[in-house]
Amino acid sequence: MKKTDNIGHYEISEFPKVRIPTLDFLSLGDKRHYVKGLIEFDVTDGRNKIREHEKNTSEKISFTAWLLKCIGQAASEFKEVHSMMKGKNKIITFEDVDISITVEKTVKGVKSPMPLVIRKTNNKTVKQINDEIRKAQSEEVSEVAVLGNHSMKEDLESYVSLPRSIRMSMLKRKFKDPIKVKQIMGTIIVTSVGMFAKLHGWPIPTTAHPLAFGVGGITKKPGVIKDKVEIREYLAMTVLFNHDVVDGAPATRFISRLGELLEETFGLLNLESFIFF
Repeated sequence: MKKTDNIGHYEISEFPKVRIPTLDFLSLGDKRHYVKGLIEFDVTDGRNKIREHEKNTSEKISFTAWLLKCIGQAASEFKEVHSMMKGKNKIITFEDVDISITVEKTVKGVKSPMPLVIRKTNNKTVKQINDEIRKAQSEEVSEVAVLGNHSMKEDLESYVSLPRSIRMSMLKRKFKDPIKVKQIMGTIIVTSVGMFAKLHGWPIPTTAHPLAFGVGGITKKPGVIKDKVEIREYLAMTVLFNHDVVDGAPATRFISRLGELLEETFGLLNLESFIFF
């Protein structure tokens, strides 16, 4: 701790290396043409089912896990929303939906967000996604890492030791190949501010993914259900589409389908049966 006249006490610490890959990835999205939508989804029934499951089984199911399941299903039905450019004249569309989320970890006393990619989200149950998130949250790390993927640990440690100019040159070469991009970071990212604090609003993420979600908080407000006014729970969410690869019509249909899945409590109907998996 240092003190200088007219400034007061201040402290200088090392910049956490775990944040370097994230900042580099974000720089790659600056030249893309994203269309942003600010949306609210009624998640009342889904939240009630999750609470009921916890009451009946004492097992906690992550709201994020359910949200990822619904996003994965909707993206599997409208694949163009998470497609990527391949060169200048081709678009590559993926069957599997790989979703990247952020898990906050404490590394050497500093809280740092770390990426976790949930592979084939569209083919997994809510319980399977939930367990994968819980496992990553409990995973011990001492340096930079992609959670759940220890094969990348040595590559990342070498990567962060390079000068930024060399790192960015390497990333730009890799990002010309959509297959490598998907292997590294998936095709969709979900950033949830609501995971860390109860804040209502529409966070607007910075990303290099073709499809991105900024998840805000959940607020209770009046809603009309079967011509009756009820207190409902609404999730605030920002959605970013890469307009280079998807037009407004399929993007709108995707959002409409996601809303249906959330309101229908997709993936939660037989949740109790998953506890024996």
